[in-house]
Amino acid sequence: MWHRSSIVAIACAAALTAMARAETPPDDVLDVAPVWAGHPVGFSLLTVNDRQLVGFYNADRRLTVAVRSLGDMDWTFVPLPRHTGWDSHNSIEMAVDRDGFVHLTADMHTSPLVYFRSRHPIDEPFTADSFEPLHRMTGDREDRVTYPTFLHDATGELVFMYRYGSSGNGDQILNRYDTAARRWERLLDEPLTSGRLGGATMNAYFNGPIRGPDGSFHLAWVWRDTPDCDTCHDVCYARSRDLIHWERSDGMPLELPMTAATCEVVDPVPAGGGLINGLVTIGFDTDQRPILSYHKYDAAGRSQIYAARRQAGGWQVSQTSDWDHRWEFGGGGSIEFEVGIGPVTVADDGTLVQESSSVAGSGAWRLDPESLAAVEPLEQPKLMPVDLDRVRSPCPGMQVHWQNDSGDSTPRRRFMLRWETLGPNRDRPRSESLPPPAMLQVIELEE
Repeated sequence: MWHRSSIVAIACAAALTAMARAETPPDDVLDVAPVWAGHPVGFSLLTVNDRQLVGFYNADRRLTVAVRSLGDMDWTFVPLPRHTGWDSHNSIEMAVDRDGFVHLTADMHTSPLVYFRSRHPIDEPFTADSFEPLHRMTGDREDRVTYPTFLHDATGELVFMYRYGSSGNGDQILNRYDTAARRWERLLDEPLTSGRLGGATMNAYFNGPIRGPDGSFHLAWVWRDTPDCDTCHDVCYARSRDLIHWERSDGMPLELPMTAATCEVVDPVPAGGGLINGLVTIGFDTDQRPILSYHKYDAAGRSQIYAARRQAGGWQVSQTSDWDHRWEFGGGGSIEFEVGIGPVTVADDGTLVQESSSVAGSGAWRLDPESLAAVEPLEQPKLMPVDLDRVRSPCPGMQVHWQNDSGDSTPRRRFMLRWETLGPNRDRPRSESLPPPAMLQVIELEE
């Protein structure tokens, strides 16, 4: 007699097979490979000139890179000697240095550095041994790495940022790649932020650094006291022209490492006040001033979105939503988010627009340019075609995931990744039946 979970798995597999036979992907949708669908992990898409790379975990959870030339329908697959577990923090990050060599990190959550570099530039043919497993940059503070991020400094040199330590007890480290010497070195003599100084331990959860229209790098973050996500507090801000010298919004220099006692606090939201890492975004107004958007509870204890902008007398904070809902969250591990916040953007007509989502309501709003208060709802053109944005899998609990291109996508030619998985499970194995692998696709979008 079949166990109920086995029956569900067989039904899902049969339905997916039928769907695959019945649907032919359009020209702007290209299949990459079947991928692991038991839990979500961030994948990577990198388009440089006429070359495109996709980093993902395949159906067996093996770290894999797919490579093609734009216009080709076939991929070259490069399997790497790494299999991921159940942790949704184990995202994949890729970037290209000034000589065209590909750098890749993946599969890390408070664990030793996992780092590969290509043996040749991106425009050359890839084979099974195209990536060299280095697993070392400077050799210092690389045994407890989380949240790897690649970016480029103002000169175009590659920078690598990561948290060293753990949730509620960590420092933010920045390395810089010397392209000529083909080696990494510390960008900063001290951590950018530290949660290990001044008594109680904590760590910063970043959004950025983002290079704004003014040419500066803008950084927003919250502090978190423990692995419990309910202990996030204090929305903070800093900026820099070169990622080395940092200052407050009023131009006063900041000594590194920045700590909770020395940094600039935009909004002193207390722990338990509805603030959570992952929901702080950076946008800009028509005068190129940064606007920070984030989530916290209002005076009545309901979940709301707030926007903050530096004015002559300090930071102006405005509520931009009016929801009759409270998202109660807490605990450790990867959780389901009931709220989503987009950065404030400038529309074609010069007005400010804020997009957000919630179980209490989703959409876009025009903001008053002076008060930042929501003025009226807007009809926003849907970025994704309806048939791509909805879940196709018949398996219960599946979700659609999208990943932006970290390379050369332009308004003329924009690429994204699409795949489906079950939701996060606080980084723990699932005991129930798992869905079959889902197809990872590259979508070419027309603006």
